[in-house]
Amino acid sequence: MIESAQTHARRYQEVRAYTYELAEPLSTEDQCIQSMADASPTKWHMAHTSWFFETLLLKPHLPGYQAFDAAFAYLFNSYYEALGPRHPRPQRGLLTRPKLDEVIAYRRHVDEAMQRLLAQSDAKLVAEIGPLVELGLNHEQQHQELILTDILHAFSCNPLLPAYQTGLAPAQPSARGAMEWLDGPTGAVGIGYAGGGFAYDNETPRHKVLLHPYQISDRLVRCGEYAAFIADGGYQRPELWLSD
Repeated sequence: MIESAQTHARRYQEVRAYTYELAEPLSTEDQCIQSMADASPTKWHMAHTSWFFETLLLKPHLPGYQAFDAAFAYLFNSYYEALGPRHPRPQRGLLTRPKLDEVIAYRRHVDEAMQRLLAQSDAKLVAEIGPLVELGLNHEQQHQELILTDILHAFSCNPLLPAYQTGLAPAQPSARGAMEWLDGPTGAVGIGYAGGGFAYDNETPRHKVLLHPYQISDRLVRCGEYAAFIADGGYQRPELWLSD
């Protein structure tokens, strides 16, 4: 079943708004920092996800669309080589300009245009662009995870040990008690996407891999348990890790 333009528009608003929620606890300085070459500033994530919608949906499908800033096509591309050259990834933290408020204005420019595109799309166009809208939203959710991952690393480099959030209620003890270890499936096991909804291309094709005997916890590891593992010298035990 093809989703309606209204459904896409509502989901678009929800996903894009959540990016703002994730950035809200961060200062302007927090959002500009790049703590290592494999991380990106929050500001860059916010701009790059807007670049995706502008480049792949608005420019080709919204008549009369005007790019917010032509230079952003170079600054905020990531690894899409077919779409043009890009600023080197390890140097994203040097982009003090555009300023954060200009990036936010860029997002609003793209958001307004996306709502116009969806509002004026007939059923045929919705069928054509719907998969790209969904891909763009899944892509933004991926970058929402990266916003948290990257700021966690940046804060870990700060001797003041800043917290992303403060005042959170302590976790309550689990009613499930002690961790139990469960045997997982072994032998030739099928992996990869086998459903009918969205999946990234690197989740297909489904194929078989050989799994040797192993065990997995019946619940998530708690922070205290992870700290105890570190204190017990877990990272110094070579039998637990590959040589890398």
